[in-house]
Amino acid sequence: MFLFHCNILNSLLHNSREQARNASLIIDMNGNSTYIKDPAAPKAEPKMFAFDYSYWSHDCFKEKADGYLEPSSSKYADQRRVFDDLGRGVLDNAWKGYNCSLFAYGQTGSGKSYSMVGYGNNKGIVPISCDELFKGIQEKKDVAQKGEEYQVSFSMLEIYNEQVRDLLNPKSLSIKGGLKVRQHPNKGFYVDGLTSVPVANFNEIDSKMNEGTKNRTVASTQMNATSSRAHTIVAINFTQKSPNEAGQSMTKSSSINLVDLAGSERAESTGATGDRLKEGSAINQSLSTLGNVIKALADQSGGNKKVLVPFRDSVLTKLLKNALGGNSKTVMIAALSPADINYEETLSTLRFADRAKAIKTTAVINESPTDKLIRELREENEKLKAMMAGGKIPEGMDMGGGAGGDGGNAEELKREMEEAMKRNQEQMEAMEASWQEKLKAQEEELKLRLAQDKQNTEDKKSLPHFWNLNEDAALTGMITHFCNPGNTNIGNNKAEKMPEIQLNGLGIQPQHAIVENSKNNKVMLKPCPGAKILLNGNEIKDKKELHHHDRILFGSNNLFAFHHPNDQAAQKKKKKEVPAPTFESTQEEIAKNSGLSSIMGGGKSKEDMLVQEDLIQIWPMINEANAMSEEMDKKTKFEVVLISPQAKGKKDGRTEVCVKVKNMALGNEFLWDRNTFINRKFLMQEMYQNYVEGDQDWNRPKESDPFWEDPNAEVFLGSVHVYLQSLAYMVELEENLTITDYKGTEQGLLQVQMHPCTKAGKDIGDDYVDDPSELVGRDYFFKLKVPHARGLPKKFVKSFCKFQFYLDDGYTKTNETTGMNPDFKFEKMFSFTPCTQQFVNYLSEGMLVIEVWGRQADTSSGAELSTAELMLKDKSGTGTNNRAASDHHYKMAAEANTLKKRMEKAEAKLKKIQDLCEKAKKEKKDSVKVTELEAILRSGKKLKAVATLIAHSQKAKNEGLGSNASKACTLQ
Repeated sequence: MFLFHCNILNSLLHNSREQARNASLIIDMNGNSTYIKDPAAPKAEPKMFAFDYSYWSHDCFKEKADGYLEPSSSKYADQRRVFDDLGRGVLDNAWKGYNCSLFAYGQTGSGKSYSMVGYGNNKGIVPISCDELFKGIQEKKDVAQKGEEYQVSFSMLEIYNEQVRDLLNPKSLSIKGGLKVRQHPNKGFYVDGLTSVPVANFNEIDSKMNEGTKNRTVASTQMNATSSRAHTIVAINFTQKSPNEAGQSMTKSSSINLVDLAGSERAESTGATGDRLKEGSAINQSLSTLGNVIKALADQSGGNKKVLVPFRDSVLTKLLKNALGGNSKTVMIAALSPADINYEETLSTLRFADRAKAIKTTAVINESPTDKLIRELREENEKLKAMMAGGKIPEGMDMGGGAGGDGGNAEELKREMEEAMKRNQEQMEAMEASWQEKLKAQEEELKLRLAQDKQNTEDKKSLPHFWNLNEDAALTGMITHFCNPGNTNIGNNKAEKMPEIQLNGLGIQPQHAIVENSKNNKVMLKPCPGAKILLNGNEIKDKKELHHHDRILFGSNNLFAFHHPNDQAAQKKKKKEVPAPTFESTQEEIAKNSGLSSIMGGGKSKEDMLVQEDLIQIWPMINEANAMSEEMDKKTKFEVVLISPQAKGKKDGRTEVCVKVKNMALGNEFLWDRNTFINRKFLMQEMYQNYVEGDQDWNRPKESDPFWEDPNAEVFLGSVHVYLQSLAYMVELEENLTITDYKGTEQGLLQVQMHPCTKAGKDIGDDYVDDPSELVGRDYFFKLKVPHARGLPKKFVKSFCKFQFYLDDGYTKTNETTGMNPDFKFEKMFSFTPCTQQFVNYLSEGMLVIEVWGRQADTSSGAELSTAELMLKDKSGTGTNNRAASDHHYKMAAEANTLKKRMEKAEAKLKKIQDLCEKAKKEKKDSVKVTELEAILRSGKKLKAVATLIAHSQKAKNEGLGSNASKACTLQ
């Protein structure tokens, strides 16, 4: 059975991001069907998806005094209803001896954790299931026969960047490459050396889960990892032992896997298109492979038995092979955001789940005589010994690790087989040992941990302390550091004397800061020399007093809030309470105080808010990349820049957040889009992790170095915008246009010429139209010339121009030319036979963007300085884009130029008419030939009418004045 549960959270009320952006609702539900509306096509029919269950939790609820959200109408699905529909079935199947799996899939912030874990009294499927499991065990124990026993063990792991971490064993977090994933011929894939602890009740599971979550938080900070990119798997192994009718001891086992997948939007939104290292990072490998596995399994279920399912392509899919395509009863929860700003991600999640529901799994009851299981393990060990002696490898046993090791050499294989025998021996001893003995071994440790947790809870009420902020709400508040009376030292694990508060990660010094907690309840924070500390978004160099709910960033990624019980009471008394900070609000504060406020603006439109969100997300990543560059002396600096739609040749659209990359040794600059930077940043993290672990080969060749860009690479230098209005009136254009970069900074001048011409390419003289609509249906020819550029930056040794005109599919390029004043000598003739209304509209309202690209000089400057010294020297600041303002100015200038040219041509024609009239007057003629006038006015219809009116007016005037008046000509 493969069920699908769609949990629509009350996102607009509970998600501050969506609330702040005035998001509107695009999801609706009716029975088991879910409907999604495209906000870009409000009149279109909504897309419909049908699942086993569709649950609504956006609204239609009321909050009880204890915080529980109960239904106010039948539409709302509370946590208990979700458990009764889904979790109850998981439990029932576990009692029967089936393996069970529960997945949570969806966009970050859509409510996966709420469905799985919940918050407060709104407990999710995992805690309710565990609680109900132990209630069931207790009921069984109350009436148990002799020989009946119920055992529960717990394990918790995380997969990050294709590496497995044991979250119950902090020592394993530092193992290079993570724990090995191996394959057993009967059991399938498993994690070698994963901790599995016996638990006697739900409180012990809850304690272990908190322990694992805390270790996950520490690891993400220490390893500079992004928690939303990690998958977490909680495994509860449930074993039932009881005698059968013949008195033989039987073992029935079930493995319950609870899987919280990484944010689904990440796999699609961070593909670094065009980046030479886009395949270098494994950060998205698990989710993309999961999608491929789901598709292949759905195809198989649809009858295509030949399709190959790529389970081996990632660590995640290896470990979930049974859950997805083998011996398991599986439930998937897809969490959706109902907000219009998340339309693409929500639609992607629905399509993923729609494919997943087609999968069929075949579960079997795991029940065997206990003696038989022990006997099979003994027999397997004997086979392994024999094979070792003969130098053979057991069929089906994968001796590799990670997502695809090849087994290594003979010595490695021998060692692996010895470890396999050791594991089998441990399993035999575990089966023969009594369950009570195992529980007793864990009892003391659990008692100490629970006592420590209780003490910490009490200390939080009276002692000032720091509590961590994390992008994953489930990890926020998991780390607490107390500020005991007196002085408390803060530093990393390399300090000569271990500090009371040990922080590791980017930018943390051995002696980083001192916290002074005096007798008068004042708490002071004093930075050590060279230490980077931000207090409420501002860098501090001197001692500062800390207040309740202050925000502190130590180094680049250790982010904390401060809790001060006495100051909190004082704030309440004065009715000036500071609200509890969140990760998002704190990052926004840091960004604004770091110079981003000037470019974030105060816009409240959805587009403005989305740009601000991108800025706030990427700003800490920029800081981390700079910190890694400084620590590894990579001589590279990163800055955030905004690229307006006008800079890309568009009238409107969304401003893009990009990253300027500056090689400070060479003086070269490059521009990365957001996706390229994020991809490179994860590769930088891998390099940095190898660096801090002391790996001799941490540095990489230039070709695979995420900090390096080829100086000879094509770089966007700037662009000019050529408004085409003059062509719409058949008026030539010759201008020296300013080349501006993404900041709106002048980079030189580009001469652009556009000349209407005949089919043969000859000049049309004074011919023009008064109204662009006159061009429709006519043949039209013109030449575009780009003669040269002048005053380009010295660092560009070569340059060229490229553009796309009208409906061109590809770019038209000039020759690549050397020097600061390159002569492109480019000319191209365009023919439109005939002109369409669409083309005339393009000329009247559109513009041509000519991009100027260059190649930079490969010369060293300042390489003798360290990265830190170079960064101090370079204070170029944050890039903004002033293109919109300059575009408006140029558009007005272009319109003025067109009017000027039209006036000049009109004046030239009028001059010819005047000359014709003067000639007729001298020859004492009262009229001129129409053919002569048509030669002058062959296309200016409005001008003809004006000239006629002028002529008639002048004639009437002359007739009234008699013979003394000058004679006017009449049009015939």
